[in-house]
Amino acid sequence: MAPVTMPGALVLQHAEALAGITLSQTVRPGAPVIYGSFTSNVDMKSGSPAFGTPEFVQAAFGAGQLARHIGLPWRGSAATASNAPDEQAVYEYLMSAWGSVLGGVNMMVHAAGWLEGGLTGSMEKFILDIEMLQIFAEIFEPLNSDPAELAYEAIASVEPGSHFFGCEHTMDRYQTAFYEPLVSDWSNFGQWTDSGGKTATQRANGIWKQILQAFEAPPLDEARREELEAFIDRRSREGGAPVT
Repeated sequence: MAPVTMPGALVLQHAEALAGITLSQTVRPGAPVIYGSFTSNVDMKSGSPAFGTPEFVQAAFGAGQLARHIGLPWRGSAATASNAPDEQAVYEYLMSAWGSVLGGVNMMVHAAGWLEGGLTGSMEKFILDIEMLQIFAEIFEPLNSDPAELAYEAIASVEPGSHFFGCEHTMDRYQTAFYEPLVSDWSNFGQWTDSGGKTATQRANGIWKQILQAFEAPPLDEARREELEAFIDRRSREGGAPVT
């Protein structure tokens, strides 16, 4: 809980963060800490949390500044309150993620698969989020501006009325020049329709199923496996949660 105003919420957030940080340093001086925040607004009709809102982004900017003010790295998030991996889930996720990224986040969690404010998860949403995270990573790759990348010779070699598709500079780079999407379909409407007209969520469904089908578990030492199975059996007999 916090005051309904964003400045008031940030004041309380900062006080709580400082209290936790102080406690950790009292118990274990020098323990590494990170400033974590999760401040957003709520739906005033129900009290349920909302994410990807203007208030969430404002809080993220404020949290980043407060973390830097006390010289700590900042943990942000990329959450959504949507109940399905739909358009709402995507635009709320992107607003949350941009709030964290532009706020100077050092570590972003809750960043793949979240739905319903974290009460549920979705494999399709996980794949869609991975696509967006990969795009973020690509955006922040430094540009190489050496002479070959500036392409003066290529510009000079392409005559007026011609195009760059067939020039040597393009042919040397066409396979790696641009980000290759995981989910996005860049075909035209006719080709997309002929291929089944699948939405991004439907394509994500096929991707996660294909990944799981092709998954090969990493090797595990047989003695370690037996030890783990014996532990599970013993704890189950002692009243542990049933294995499903």
